[in-house]
Amino acid sequence: MSGTRIVAVGFHRLKGLLQAVAPAYKAVADVDVLDRGFGDAVAELRRREVDVVVAAGSNGAYLRQHLDVPVVLVKVGGFDVMRALGRARSVAQRIALVTYGDTPDEVQQFDRLFGLGIVQRSYATEEDARGLVLELKAQGIEAVVAPGLVADLADEAGMVGVFLYSQDAVREAIDDAVEMARIARIEAAKRERINTVLDRLTDGVVAVDLQERIENVNPAMARLLGAPAAELLGRKLSEVAPELSLSTTLRDASDEAEQIHRHGNRTLVASRMPILEQGRLTGAVLTCQDAVSIHRVDRHLRARQSPRHPTARYELEHLIGSGASITSAKARAAHCARSQATVLIVGESGTGKELLAQGIHNASSRRRQPFVAINCAAFPEALLEGELFGHDEGAFTGARRGGRAGLFEAAHTGTIFLDEVGEMPVSLQTRLLRVLQEREILRIGATEPVPIDVRVIAATHRDLKAMVAAGEFRSDLYYRLNILSVTLPPLRERREDLPQLWGHLLEKVSSRVGMPAAPLEPVWQELLAQSAAYAWPGNVRELENIVERLVVHGDELASGAPQALRELVPEWFQATPPVLPLIERRRSHEARHTRDVLAACGGDRTLACEKLGISRTTLWRRLQEAV
Repeated sequence: MSGTRIVAVGFHRLKGLLQAVAPAYKAVADVDVLDRGFGDAVAELRRREVDVVVAAGSNGAYLRQHLDVPVVLVKVGGFDVMRALGRARSVAQRIALVTYGDTPDEVQQFDRLFGLGIVQRSYATEEDARGLVLELKAQGIEAVVAPGLVADLADEAGMVGVFLYSQDAVREAIDDAVEMARIARIEAAKRERINTVLDRLTDGVVAVDLQERIENVNPAMARLLGAPAAELLGRKLSEVAPELSLSTTLRDASDEAEQIHRHGNRTLVASRMPILEQGRLTGAVLTCQDAVSIHRVDRHLRARQSPRHPTARYELEHLIGSGASITSAKARAAHCARSQATVLIVGESGTGKELLAQGIHNASSRRRQPFVAINCAAFPEALLEGELFGHDEGAFTGARRGGRAGLFEAAHTGTIFLDEVGEMPVSLQTRLLRVLQEREILRIGATEPVPIDVRVIAATHRDLKAMVAAGEFRSDLYYRLNILSVTLPPLRERREDLPQLWGHLLEKVSSRVGMPAAPLEPVWQELLAQSAAYAWPGNVRELENIVERLVVHGDELASGAPQALRELVPEWFQATPPVLPLIERRRSHEARHTRDVLAACGGDRTLACEKLGISRTTLWRRLQEAV
């Protein structure tokens, strides 16, 4: 039996026709005949699950007004009327044709054309029908051709009642009902698929009718609007969220794409479009995306577009210069690349320690593997530990579900570059020493170590030997790091490389900022001469910054303004104090600052250590240096 449920409502003579025809539809529909009318039929049908109702006459009209399901009316065709009139003529001379509603025009034309003399009447309610039958009886009518109700009343009044409907008319109505149910099921399946898609969308979607009343809203939009979907249906969108109104779209029937709106505490990206059905405007739809979600997707896309693992971009030849000191450093670095041993790079800030580390990696057998870099001075101790070694799930409050691999694991089979290793807290130095010795790491909160195959390249601008003597750096770790060593000379000690560095950085900066270097050509030699006596405390990084400054303001130099160079690079024209090694200048500053903090703490050394974030040993050393 088909899942299509049809109820054919009929009493009096229509019931018999329906019962005779219904079994023929067993293969395509479940047709049930209901012998009730009007209010009783409505009450019964509301208790059932029905796809389509079939009815006739005034009863069918009543059901259409009071039911939400489709109601198909049994229609009387011209042949049905002629056949019924023929039966009536065989038993009577004075005949009346009674129909529900208006009498069909074709019947009136047929009567006038052939002069049949048929009395034609119509009725709207059962009361009308009873009064009409009495009127026809009084006029001497002998036979009444009519729907079942009127035909039965005519029999009761002593006239001949001829039933107007035929089996063909009933079959046609049931055929229409079956087709209507089939189409409704197809549309329901389409709606269900669409709703399933809308329910799964992370974008908010809302559709409105021509009065801007909400007809459909998906869960994502309901969450954005802050109310359940059931409460939103039927309400005007402009009343729920004025900033998201579709009134302009309904008025102009035009699209609006990716408009930014503020709704509550959210920033939304909204697109509007009219709904056109067969060229006619029937409503509008709004889609919304949360800006936070867009940013998150953007991050994921950029992450997927990035290399599969962190890579090194620079080769040893990218270290510019042909002087003896830099050539020696590059040659030593090339030798280090042949080994798998740990390398310690020593050099002032800005000399190119990471560039050299990348060059060693790319010249080694690990060049196709990850190169992971971290600045040990950029993280507080607790965060640095997690970055380096990772953590297991539940290791601490807020720990990532499933745990998180640290940078040592990320660098497996490749190289990890520990910049500013001299700033690493002593407690982490112990853990680093174990990694170098055992070639395994232990995540925070874990009990099982993870074996790793990593080459370590460390770099520092500090004097690690002096730190070992002061108790600030573990001696065993120092010797583990200092297996292979490369020292990068400061720029002031390789002034012969200045012309080559100038040219390289000028080309690099001009390309990056999109400005020509031509305005600097007339004053090129003057710039070189002026910079040659400068101490370059910031080394190559400082040189690159000055080159960019000059490129951006090149027109001022080309114009020949006498003060232009002095204003753009004032440091070249200031009295240059004797250049102290960076380690000495840093220690002098630390000593003065430590002494000031201790004085502010009233001589309380424990409190001073807390404020400075250092140990008592470091405090003692700095005070000795201050003396």
